[in-house]
Amino acid sequence: MRKLIAFDEDTFDKLRQLARDRMATFQELADEAFADLLKKHGVPIDLRDALRKSASMAKPSLKTKTSLKTKTSLKTKPPPKTKPAPTSKDDTPVSSRKARA
Repeated sequence: MRKLIAFDEDTFDKLRQLARDRMATFQELADEAFADLLKKHGVPIDLRDALRKSASMAKPSLKTKTSLKTKTSLKTKPPPKTKPAPTSKDDTPVSSRKARA
């Protein structure tokens, strides 16, 4: 399909120079630009992209089930044991003994 697009002279010259620098055709630059624009707005470019987008939309429901399972397994684990604060011979905490000195 062919469509006519108008550019001002300066923009067209810069695009033509970019195509030369990259050893690409003007059509290849246009294809890349339009593909990037569609991707930016979440529009699938071809069937493969449409299937990926569809599959990624189905995954959050699976993650929700997994996260619920993970939350319940975390509840069954006992809390970690904490160590008592070190004390001196007269049963006062070491940190308060240093403060008195």
